[in-house]
Amino acid sequence: MKEREEDAFPKLEELKDHYRNIISLLGEDVEREGLLKTPERVGKAMLTLTEGYRMDPNQVLLSAKFKEEYSQMVIVKDIDFFSLCEHHMLPFYGKAHVAYIPNGYITGLSKITRVVDIFSHRLQVQERMTLQIKECIQNALNPLGVMVVIEAKHMCMQMRGVEKQNAITTTSDFTGAFKQAKTREEFMNLIRHS
Repeated sequence: MKEREEDAFPKLEELKDHYRNIISLLGEDVEREGLLKTPERVGKAMLTLTEGYRMDPNQVLLSAKFKEEYSQMVIVKDIDFFSLCEHHMLPFYGKAHVAYIPNGYITGLSKITRVVDIFSHRLQVQERMTLQIKECIQNALNPLGVMVVIEAKHMCMQMRGVEKQNAITTTSDFTGAFKQAKTREEFMNLIRHS
């Protein structure tokens, strides 16, 4: 459930004050016309980019949990996401691919994408995000197995430091049936083909 903007208002006021100070510390004139509303805009953006802290991904999955005897792989691939690296607070973005093998229960397909959104809307590292998505699905649905693969570009590597524009980081994690190489291979083949 999303936090209403009026509920975040006290946080927004405090964020605005902090961003005004940051802009000033950077040497800018916070009274300059182009910057007058910037602290509020950045505060609102940060509340949106971190709204995952105020949502429960387990509840999202459980809100659409249905008894179903389907026992083959369910894959939701190419889930676009944006997140903020917790080390530099710069964006990283890419695609998540999620599979699970039901064990008597399925969930609404959109709920899988929502779980990715919730964990990506937090200060993150890609490795932890991969693990959190896997564990959430495993805990909420108790499937025969879960596998998550995330492919992302990191602005902290593109804009600063090594400045490598085309580097893609891939992480994966899995449980249960995906511990078998054949099952993992099937998943990887299915996400590579359109």
